[in-house]
Amino acid sequence: MDEPIQVSDAEAKVMAVLWTRAPQSASEVIDALTEATGWNHRTIRTLLARLAAKGAVTTTPRGRAYLYSPVLTREEYVRVESRGFLERVFRGNPLSAVAHFVEDESLSPGELARLRKLIDRKEEEES
Repeated sequence: MDEPIQVSDAEAKVMAVLWTRAPQSASEVIDALTEATGWNHRTIRTLLARLAAKGAVTTTPRGRAYLYSPVLTREEYVRVESRGFLERVFRGNPLSAVAHFVEDESLSPGELARLRKLIDRKEEEES
């Protein structure tokens, strides 16, 4: 199995722009991120180059520029980050994580009902 693509927090901000709409030119990504982050265009171009080198995005030539499209999906990113978070914070124990959020966070009746449905569905799948 291939190693999952790891992206930094800064690279994730670039990916978020591309997950919203793709393909985009570097200029479009720069326009989307400059005001929100305060980063200069060189920083954003460097992040795009790193993402391309990691295989998280593809580049397609368009004239003298390139269009960037995500290869790494948002779902894959969330899966990798969730596993990392679970390992770092809860020593890899999903029960500890769920128990923490159920006990320490305010969940609405609807959220609790959804959680019950998820657990019921998982039990059905496992049996």
